[in-house]
Amino acid sequence: MKSTLSFYSTVLLILSACFLNTAKAAEVEIPIMDLVDVQGIRENQLVGYGLVVGLAGNGDRNQVKFTSQSVTNMLRQFGVQLDANTDPKLRNVASVSVTATVDPMAGLGQKLDVVVSSIGDAKSLRGGTLLLTPLRGIDGEVYAVAQGNVVIGGVSAQGQSGSSVSINITTAGRVPGGATLEKEIASDFNQRPTVTLNLRKPSFTTAKNIAREINNTFGPNVATAINQSRVEMRAPEDTQQRVVMMSMLEDMKVVEGRKPARVVFNARTGTIVIGKNVKIGEAAVSHGNLTVRITETPQVSQPNPMSGGQTTVVPRSQIGIEEEQAKMMVWPLGTELDTIVNAVNSLGATPTDLMSILQALHQAGALNAELVVI
Repeated sequence: MKSTLSFYSTVLLILSACFLNTAKAAEVEIPIMDLVDVQGIRENQLVGYGLVVGLAGNGDRNQVKFTSQSVTNMLRQFGVQLDANTDPKLRNVASVSVTATVDPMAGLGQKLDVVVSSIGDAKSLRGGTLLLTPLRGIDGEVYAVAQGNVVIGGVSAQGQSGSSVSINITTAGRVPGGATLEKEIASDFNQRPTVTLNLRKPSFTTAKNIAREINNTFGPNVATAINQSRVEMRAPEDTQQRVVMMSMLEDMKVVEGRKPARVVFNARTGTIVIGKNVKIGEAAVSHGNLTVRITETPQVSQPNPMSGGQTTVVPRSQIGIEEEQAKMMVWPLGTELDTIVNAVNSLGATPTDLMSILQALHQAGALNAELVVI
């Protein structure tokens, strides 16, 4: 009897362990640094105004006055004096905006990729060269300078008859490594007593898991979950120790909290994305299309000979209304994503129809999800 009980106890323990392992396997751990942004370590944007030359007749036209003014001002800096009434007709020059992104903690002399975009009516920037352009930050200070050959990923051609063909965009390009950082962007990351982690997707569960994992690694009371969007952890004053701590933080993984149930509509492209957690309350759905057709068949009415009448056009309209037979479908309580998709596909509904069905379910209170229209 005891051996039998011992056997069953062993079997139960094994099954319990299997269930626990299965539950743990279903939980996907994600690196902490993929879930948060470190306050004080972020990218910074720079912008500038410049000129692209050498465009072989594809530059800005005469009606773009600021391009000729910019060229005149540039030539004056090199000692070339032009009369105030002189209007240089330049077709090889284009005014452009120049943008760049500075990586966190970037140092002096580092190279940056820049994006060059036409401001005027230039046809193409292919083959052009960006002249020396200062890049400024939001505070108006110059942090980098850019210059170099513009690389274009598109091509266009036009015939004398006016017909044209183009592939991709020819009025925007890049200058790889075309900017040099001349001034560092200050950061107080190393001076702060704490390191603040801002969650990209606010969640109390995720914040709790991050704080718990940090405390398990570095010791109790090192990290504190302030709210669903922020976790703060005490950091050493020594710079080297702080770097080691952040390096260890990059290797940590946690289980992300439950994601909100959402249905996203893109009205421009007709794209619909339904999240995994979306469920439907008990509801009956019927959807059909109503088509109204109006056909105009005008007829010519001619008078009898010698009657003195006039030939006229008599309008004749034929109006027809067709309504497709819609199938009624019942979705039980707690219906999940797979059932929704299969049911809609069986009805032969288009993305527009699906959008209408889900919106109607939301209005009826049967859609347990948030509707997001972009």
